[in-house]
This record gives sequence, structure tokens and C-alpha cells, in this order.
Amino acid sequence: MQYTALVTKERKQTLAEFPGCPGCQTFADPGEDIVVRAEEALAGWLEANLVSGQSPPEPAVVRARGHAKAVPIVVPAKLAITLSVRWARKRAGLTQAEVARRAGLSQPVVARLEDPDHNPTLDTLERVAAALGTRLEVGLSPTHDPRTARTAAPRRKRAA
Repeated sequence: MQYTALVTKERKQTLAEFPGCPGCQTFADPGEDIVVRAEEALAGWLEANLVSGQSPPEPAVVRARGHAKAVPIVVPAKLAITLSVRWARKRAGLTQAEVARRAGLSQPVVARLEDPDHNPTLDTLERVAAALGTRLEVGLSPTHDPRTARTAAPRRKRAA
């Protein structure tokens, strides 16, 4: 999942703003990575909306305009799952209790799925997806971002 930031130069700083997310913007000073700052700003804005019980807007197509450059900003996977559950439930017109009943879960379990700090299991996500008339899709995508390409740590041998 990704949103598009419009990035412009504002004097010595670089501005990133998200047109579909009112008030979500950030600046980067010279030498700072505007993408990193935009990722932090977007994640914070989305989490604040979720925690306050709101349903943030879904990503929309945004085209560059004027001197602005359109830059895709990726939403962290755990937050993307939280958003996807909230949006699917809202589209279905169901309460958390109704989803819980359909999935054979308790309402607090479903509520935690919409909490950006919760780390759900795949089993729970699959049950909720089915209750919402959707299916869970999981995938790994290659990254071309040197900040995220890390060497895997060697595995330690277990003592016998």
C-alpha cells in the first residue's frame, strides 16, 4: 500500500504533502531524506486517525502539478493491514461486534485488529477476511531502496 506525496522545494527546505490527507505534511532540511521524513509523517498521521476512531482516506491517484514531484510513500505492512481491516469493515457496513460474530471471535479481538500497535496472527486475519467477504493476500516484493536492503543475520546454532 502506498500514498503519493507531492514534493516541492520551499526556499532551503523540501516539503512533502499528501493531498488526500488533510494536514499531513513535513519538511526536510538540506541533507535530510524527504522520503524518510514523509514516511514518518504519513505513518503518524494515519495512526492518529485510527486511534481516534476515524477511517483515514484510502490512497488515491495523485498527479504532479506545477513544480511538484509525485513521490510514492510506502505504508508499513502492519499499518497497511490495520487500515485494510478498518476500510473493509466500513465498506461492509458492519460493526466490530458483527464481524466478530461472523468470524467466531470476540469483539475485543476484532477491535485489536484496528489498533496500529497490535500484531495480528494470519489465522485471525483470514477469519476476519472471510467474515467480511474478502480474502487475505500476502506477498513479498523486491525493494530497490538501499535503506531497506540488509544482509540477513547468520543463524545461531542451538545447543544440543
